[in-house]
Amino acid sequence: MKTKEIRDLIDFISQTGLNEVNIETEELKLSVKRDPDVQTRYVEASAPAISTPAPVQASAPAPTQTPAQATSAPAKSTEDTGKYLEVKSPMIGTFYRSPNPDSPPFVAVGDKIEKGQPVCIIEAMKLFNEIESEVSGTIVKVVVENASPVEYDQVLFLVDPS
Repeated sequence: MKTKEIRDLIDFISQTGLNEVNIETEELKLSVKRDPDVQTRYVEASAPAISTPAPVQASAPAPTQTPAQATSAPAKSTEDTGKYLEVKSPMIGTFYRSPNPDSPPFVAVGDKIEKGQPVCIIEAMKLFNEIESEVSGTIVKVVVENASPVEYDQVLFLVDPS
């Protein structure tokens, strides 16, 4: 199965609302599950866990700090995305800035990129997929840390189109 076909399958799943798709042929066995449902369950499961130890003072400050930090990060991101174009992840996987650990990153802050230029690699199911930019401009910010998991449609880079 080609990368384009996998992307199309992921798009299909997200548009139809299906939670799971299994495809099995003679050459391939593929199982795709939607992560948003898993994340929603995780958030719901963590909320009672946080409320249960709330009387303990050691546990209360950590959850209070985490939402505050999470709230301030998207606020900055929202300001930036108004001025800049976004390079988003076309799939779920692990984000890598370079083709291998000994190589320099594909792009860095300040680099000019063209549409179609490789900007990173996303590993999905042991397949390393080169991700090409769909925009041209100058890299302003690398949003994701190297070797971090990324979600479908997550912002990877901010690009100044001018």
